[in-house]
Amino acid sequence: MTTTNKYQRVGVFIDIQNLYHSSKHLYRARVNYRELMRELTMGRQLIRAIGYVVKSEETSPTREAPRADGQRLTSSEAAFFDALGKSGIELRVKDLQIFPDGTKKADWDVGMAVDAIRMAGLLDVIILVTGDGDFVPLVNYLKWGLGRVVEVSAFGRSASAKLKEAADVFVDLDQIPKVILKR
Repeated sequence: MTTTNKYQRVGVFIDIQNLYHSSKHLYRARVNYRELMRELTMGRQLIRAIGYVVKSEETSPTREAPRADGQRLTSSEAAFFDALGKSGIELRVKDLQIFPDGTKKADWDVGMAVDAIRMAGLLDVIILVTGDGDFVPLVNYLKWGLGRVVEVSAFGRSASAKLKEAADVFVDLDQIPKVILKR
């Protein structure tokens, strides 16, 4: 396990969809993002925290709120995104893609990876909040290619075993009860 100190510069990259669905399915609960940020940073210098979200397709003219980029959000999305912002998380938002055959795609894997690599030069520790095994090559590149400490935080019961193994530190959110808010 890697030791922490208050002088470490930390960047947090949160796969919001992964965390949301994991907490919902494992615990029928939601995540306390303010507590999550406190637990992850552990008194270290937070340089930037970015959350990656997908805007739902379910918007209606009577229940929408404006977004900074001029698009619209449902009132529940707006409240959720506002709560994330109040927790110190900058949001990256994209629309849900719907293909002609009806399939839907809603991931930020490439965007999250590019941001982590782009910011790595400013950081000592990169924290990826996701259980998605697709991030193993990113973890290895950040560690071995750029010499950064990489921590992964996710619900251990649903996180990829290879991702947990690749990280310098794995923080199991199942073991931090304050992060989970019961509905």
